[in-house]
Amino acid sequence: MAILAAFMVPHPPLIIPAIGKGSENQVRKTIESYKCIADEISKLKPDTIIISSPHSVMYYDYFHISPGESASGSFARFGAPEVNFHELYDKEFVIELEKRATEQKLKAGTKGERNSELDHGTLVPLFFIREKYNKGKIVRIGLSGLSFEEHYKFGQLIAQTAEKLNRRIVYVASGDLSHKLQEYGPYGFAKEGPVYDEKLMDVCSKGNLKELLDFDEDFCDKAAECGHRSFVIMAGVLDGLEIKAKMYSHEDVTGVGYGICSFYPSSAPVNKDDDKEKDMNHTEDPYVSLARNTIEKYIREGIQISRPDNLPEEMIEKKAGAFVSIHKKGSLRGCIGTILSTCDSVADEIIQNAISASTRDPRFSPIRPDELPDLEISVDVLGEPEDIESKEDLDVKRYGVIVTKGFRRGLLLPDLDGVDTVEEQIEIAKSKAGIWDDEGMSLQRFEVIRHH
Repeated sequence: MAILAAFMVPHPPLIIPAIGKGSENQVRKTIESYKCIADEISKLKPDTIIISSPHSVMYYDYFHISPGESASGSFARFGAPEVNFHELYDKEFVIELEKRATEQKLKAGTKGERNSELDHGTLVPLFFIREKYNKGKIVRIGLSGLSFEEHYKFGQLIAQTAEKLNRRIVYVASGDLSHKLQEYGPYGFAKEGPVYDEKLMDVCSKGNLKELLDFDEDFCDKAAECGHRSFVIMAGVLDGLEIKAKMYSHEDVTGVGYGICSFYPSSAPVNKDDDKEKDMNHTEDPYVSLARNTIEKYIREGIQISRPDNLPEEMIEKKAGAFVSIHKKGSLRGCIGTILSTCDSVADEIIQNAISASTRDPRFSPIRPDELPDLEISVDVLGEPEDIESKEDLDVKRYGVIVTKGFRRGLLLPDLDGVDTVEEQIEIAKSKAGIWDDEGMSLQRFEVIRHH
């Protein structure tokens, strides 16, 4: 197999000891994860390491591939000139990749290099890799201002080139996550920041990399991320392969998100029809069926369905808040709900929230018609919220939590994947509400009945 593995890594110069001078210990998880990645690359023994970096040469409408036989670089601009590298380029790979891009009319090549020095988005991964593995040439790729789709296509070309040349390739997607996660961070805070990191890490930890294309570009800009296009190229490199994903760490203590994941392909391509086979004799829960029918009608025709007459009496007679959650191949695709009832029945509540979850969740672009067959839908019907004195009255599996401070209010449902403690549950709810300290904050809990 040409593509041995791919890795998503950050590039903070802080984690280089000669630069951090001890302060790198605040992101110890990131450093330890990087060392694990370097060990894995050493065991893979790749012929070529391809690194895409947001800080390499970048053009608005062109992917730059670094030319020449070799390049050097150091951390001199960060006060550590003694940490330096000289790397040989895989020139044959570059020539073939540029040729394929030209043939397929994708704007990419070696022209217009303004600075041949290795950038820190390339150097930080190399610092850890070269401690464990000093063989293999590199290829350095710059990002562009082109669409996510074009970045994905460029990744596909890289994979095709690797196959043609029979290279053993490791792909390293260098990129930090949001730069606006904390008020005290160097770029301040934006509400899109933590939402971006949560969504990005959810998608990558589950290996659903094609969903990186579904991120809204304006949303990404507001989150001030720098690595998304790098990750999308990586997704293109792995296109059509069954992959095993692993998340090593995610940290945001500096106000910038640092995420590390690995992606290992199996030897066989994905059978894209496998996950579409369904048991036609299965009867869907009526709550979920109502949400699904609502979403499909609205996405395909722009029409809100009327409340069906054949629903269970409880859906018509009962009033309650409800959340509609939509997942696509295991990753969240939309979730909107109401804490208290706003409609005459639970059924009407579901109809309204199903439309909102599929088209108005600010974290996601509206669902497209071609996505409908892949959607997994659940409906949570909420019990009445009750005031509690402290977190000791919570149970992360049984109760959802509502945090309130002034006019700010955040909610998190119970029994969610990846949320294992009450403390995590409260912190995520606070983040959603934009609440950053506990002073004056009140807690409520509620139970739900989940339909899926």
